[in-house]
Amino acid sequence: MPALVRQHPSYRLHKPSGQAVLTLDGEDHYLGKYGTAESRAEYDRLLALWLVNGRRLPQPGGSSPDLTVDELIVAYWEFARRYYVKNGRPTDEQAGIRLAFRPLAKLFGATQASEFSPLRLKTVRSAMIAKGWCRSNVNKNVGRIKRLFGWGVENELVPPAVIHGLRAVKGLAKGRSEYHGAADRPPVRPIAEDRVNAIRPYTSPQVWAMIQVQLLTGCRPGEVVEMRGCDLDASGNVAVQAEGRHQRCIQTAGLCLHQAIERFQ
Repeated sequence: MPALVRQHPSYRLHKPSGQAVLTLDGEDHYLGKYGTAESRAEYDRLLALWLVNGRRLPQPGGSSPDLTVDELIVAYWEFARRYYVKNGRPTDEQAGIRLAFRPLAKLFGATQASEFSPLRLKTVRSAMIAKGWCRSNVNKNVGRIKRLFGWGVENELVPPAVIHGLRAVKGLAKGRSEYHGAADRPPVRPIAEDRVNAIRPYTSPQVWAMIQVQLLTGCRPGEVVEMRGCDLDASGNVAVQAEGRHQRCIQTAGLCLHQAIERFQ
């Protein structure tokens, strides 16, 4: 993936005129009297327009005809690294985006984004399959590439016809992808319960209670970690997490769940 340039063009004083000036694409843009709120606002406006357009000012016709796929990736990453964040930390989607864009950049990084076509997307998909990626992973990463170009259309970096063409590329169908060489992963099976019970002597009461809640409810480990006793209504045979959290409704065998909750608290 191309290296990201972090430094932004500066807000400067043009001494002969006393105006603020911003240089973008080799051209000076005068913003008004230096140091005023109006000139600062104009600086922010032009800089934001320049950043969202792939570090270039938009052309009069809208999209940028000479914008390359590499440049589109860099512009999209500026958006993605701020958008795909949870609790102040990058989500797994950021890593997924990087993975999806590697074969795209390698094969078509120097290609103009406006010329990216369904056949080129299928070529990238074939490269993913050649890496041994499974069908569902290939489909997910092809979808990320489509979102990249959809974002480009949304921000007038890419002509709308590009995303219309890419949407015509269908995902690899389950059971019919052998022709393409993408295999389905075998389903993940649960481990035997006797193996779970075998670790009981080596766990603390709190961890064992969390394991029991998972066995009884089928929830994910992260959901157990976030769960609190006050989020559960244990008055009957149904326990419902409080509104605003996972809102998972769990059918249980009442008494067993009550015992697990008591330990968990």
